[in-house]
Amino acid sequence: MKQGKYLKFIPSEYQKSVKNIDFLHLFKAGFRTAFIDIDNTLVSYKEHHLTEALVSFLKGIESIGFKVVLISNNKLERIQTFVGNHPYPYVASAKKPLKRGFRKGMSMVGESDPSKVVHIGDQLMTDILGGNRMGFYTILVSAIERKTDILPTRINRKMEAFFIKKVKKHQKALYESRLRPYVETL
Repeated sequence: MKQGKYLKFIPSEYQKSVKNIDFLHLFKAGFRTAFIDIDNTLVSYKEHHLTEALVSFLKGIESIGFKVVLISNNKLERIQTFVGNHPYPYVASAKKPLKRGFRKGMSMVGESDPSKVVHIGDQLMTDILGGNRMGFYTILVSAIERKTDILPTRINRKMEAFFIKKVKKHQKALYESRLRPYVETL
């Protein structure tokens, strides 16, 4: 098996939380669009609305100069309820890791260059794999509350464990620097 085969499951970086990400540094590095997963990245599955604290957080990212796109594999009704009257562009039923939802989000904010996009999420099988397939800079964060994962996510987590073992075996240095800190939070 080729060692490079598992690179698509390795994030560009790991951060414990979306709030630990240095967005100013990313902006200075040339990134202009931030795709942010919703469920278990911004909020747990139990939370149904954008809070004032989250709105303030997202406004802070925008004030740096980022275009923010909220993206989720969850149903339209859930995402519409979550976003409410706030003006954030969003993609529901994105079908990550497929490219369609990402392309739709890029189109919504007028972004044509994948190398200027950061994608942040809590799952290797959807967020990291999908973002890497698009050529985005990917940031893996720890899930806010794994016990609230819905069934498809629990299945993805089982597959994720398999690929983490493969990365550990075939890409030791990348595993140590980008996945080990994530695994230690599980």
